Amino acid sequence: MCSIAGIITPTPNPAAAGREEISPGYGAEGSGLRVQGSALGVEGSGLGVQAMGKAMKHRGPDAQGSYHHNFGDHHISFSHNRLKIIDLSERSAQPFRYLNRYALVYNGEIYNYTELRHQLAAKGFSFNSDGDTEVLAAAYACWGPECLDKLDGMFSFAIWDEQEGILFCARDRFGEKPFFYRYDGGQFMFASEIRGLLAAGVTAEADPAMIYNFLTLGHTRMALRPERTFFKYIFQLPPSHQLSYIPTRNKLRIEKYWDLDKETVVDMPETQALQRFEELLHYAVNSRMRSDVETGTSLSGGLDSSSIVALAAGYPSSQYKRHAFSAVFPGFEKDESDRIRKLVAGYNLNWHEVRPTAEQFRNTMEKLLQVQEEPCVSASVMAQYMVYQAAAEKGVRVLLDGQGADEVLAGYTKYTHWYLQERIHLQGWKATQKEAISYRVNQFLPHWNFRNRLAAKFPGIAQSQLLKKARKAQKQHHRYISKELTYFYEPDSLFKPYVEKLNDIQYHDLMMMGLEELLHYADRNSMAHSVEVRLPFLYHELVQFVLSLPPHYRFRNGYTKWILRHTMKHKLPEDICWQKGKIGFEPPQQQWMTENKDMVMEAREIFLKKGWFKPEIMSQPIQPAAAHDAANIDFRTLSAAAWLKAFQF
Repeated sequence: MCSIAGIITPTPNPAAAGREEISPGYGAEGSGLRVQGSALGVEGSGLGVQAMGKAMKHRGPDAQGSYHHNFGDHHISFSHNRLKIIDLSERSAQPFRYLNRYALVYNGEIYNYTELRHQLAAKGFSFNSDGDTEVLAAAYACWGPECLDKLDGMFSFAIWDEQEGILFCARDRFGEKPFFYRYDGGQFMFASEIRGLLAAGVTAEADPAMIYNFLTLGHTRMALRPERTFFKYIFQLPPSHQLSYIPTRNKLRIEKYWDLDKETVVDMPETQALQRFEELLHYAVNSRMRSDVETGTSLSGGLDSSSIVALAAGYPSSQYKRHAFSAVFPGFEKDESDRIRKLVAGYNLNWHEVRPTAEQFRNTMEKLLQVQEEPCVSASVMAQYMVYQAAAEKGVRVLLDGQGADEVLAGYTKYTHWYLQERIHLQGWKATQKEAISYRVNQFLPHWNFRNRLAAKFPGIAQSQLLKKARKAQKQHHRYISKELTYFYEPDSLFKPYVEKLNDIQYHDLMMMGLEELLHYADRNSMAHSVEVRLPFLYHELVQFVLSLPPHYRFRNGYTKWILRHTMKHKLPEDICWQKGKIGFEPPQQQWMTENKDMVMEAREIFLKKGWFKPEIMSQPIQPAAAHDAANIDFRTLSAAAWLKAFQF
């Protein structure tokens, strides 16, 4: 895991065209560079990437390097911070030059690099290192952009072709690893974190449209504008997208290279489906345990993280010492300590717990928002931050985590609604009632009225009504927002998917808006402590296979995620494998907010001074809410204000 950064800028004097330079480390100067986005020139871009690297050193404290090259009338500068995980030798140091033609900076892991190495060796490619960096460079040299189809991993990377003068960049399928950029029509800059771009002189300016959506609905993304961030003029490369830039032609192109197929249904015997799911899950966990440094797991006590712990215990790994890290909340009704301890005893885990408090919440909030570079929807993010901090303190640099399983296997309670709606749409109300009884999900049906059944039969109307409801909620949820902020509302900032079947809503959450927000939190929280997080449930072939199965593999006998429970029934305690209800990773946020009401008042005052809140907001009672409460308005106000303060807006 690492940070990457780069600047391509026009040069006033291209006399040194073709020259390249790779150097380790950073000089002492350059961290204070401020050019407010103007063309940097050769000297400025060199200092710029140094400043970018320094700003992101937490992502890769083990080694630093830079690369400089002139091509035509442009200068190319890269910087890289390395967190050594696989092949700890200098042979995998970056920026990585390959075949005296390509220069690569790369952040992430390619889990199938060993298999790809064999394929490439058979084609005549040779290797001087034992890691995945050189394999990625060779894969691009061999297959060009089509190499992305062959990669199993989490990644963002940039590769400069010195011969053709083309920059090629890409981001992994679900957005586990970040890639931010700024392009002003003449100069192109990219970085793993926004702070890298700011360090190179890009002007920081808050995007009021994003803030309005966050305050009113809790959205940190725009489904129809996935490139948007909370910073104006700074964009992100969306997940499963690639970018190419030809500076001499001033040509920038962004396109999608992969998509999840939500339409194809696989017809196979159930025994074969169960066997294939188990094979994919085992491969996903086993491949993500490849590491040359110590490896552990996150453990919440839920089905997903417990499954990873159970599977990891079955693989031989010299680096896996059975370390497990948890956040616990004694006395809180949703604390899962008892289940965690049962798993700790059953698998002889080296267990490490953190106990976040209201005082830590108070003292950590602003720092956390600076790390995240955007507001957070709940205090769960802080608890996760402390879990990764504990791993770093114990010297565990890689953690396997169960994130993504709920989106892939339809684990959230809301998915039951959409499952039943699909059945009604396909076979009618009476047949669905009968099926619901046999699958033991009929307890949801009594809550359905005529409108639910109408929505199931006419999904287009349902889509339109949900959109109207969201727009109405924006006004009702925060009626104290002033016209000065409401002015920035954008009609296309809201989106509701057309849902005929369960796969439609899961596709929306996996590929459009939902999952990426959680992956953003995990990346920032882990990398703040130089820890790498790996997510087996987001192995793309596993995801595609699950969505290709009929939905009763996800819902059966009154349980969500049935196929995972069936697979793990002999490996987990019964009350963990077959636990009902979805707790989620949830701290006692309501209690913390109650104990820190003055923070909310200070946050309201920040918005009042900016002219974005009406004065009467200051006389309104504070309403502390739980982490996953939809009406989490006061927490969102606190979070957004802390973000504004952290970046001095």
